[in-house]
Amino acid sequence: MNLTLIAAMGQNRVIGKNNDLIWHMPKDLQRFKKLTSGHHVIMGRKTYESMGRPLPKRTNIIVTRDKAYKAPGCIIVHDIEAAIQKAEGDAQPFITGGAEIYKLAFPYAKTVELTLIHHHFEGDTFFPEFEDKGWKLVEKETHKPDDKNRYPFDYLTYIRV
Repeated sequence: MNLTLIAAMGQNRVIGKNNDLIWHMPKDLQRFKKLTSGHHVIMGRKTYESMGRPLPKRTNIIVTRDKAYKAPGCIIVHDIEAAIQKAEGDAQPFITGGAEIYKLAFPYAKTVELTLIHHHFEGDTFFPEFEDKGWKLVEKETHKPDDKNRYPFDYLTYIRV
């Protein structure tokens, strides 16, 4: 299993504010959909609730401490290990956030798919630092801003070494 963390962050590691995305980057959303479609996506309750519905064409797994939590069309688990176990048949399940779930999943992850947006954002949620902790950048794709994507950004792929 190639457990993969997937996220978009600003240069200051910000990934959100008030349980929501700060930016609208259609190219990044298209990439997210392309990479995760057909796979298991593992997320925290707050991330799920910010979307308001299961992601289509994916098996949605929600990690929550709330033993009574219900989300139609989703698998509910109560720790990251149970989430990973539920995704066992998938060659590449994805961790989609939020910050606490990323931290919990890092010890199990083999790949990080990161969109680095070249802008400093105000936010209250941050992606964990990891680059100097046994990870190697293996792919980088640079994009300039355009009429639909306001900021320059890079797609970065890291693997555990």
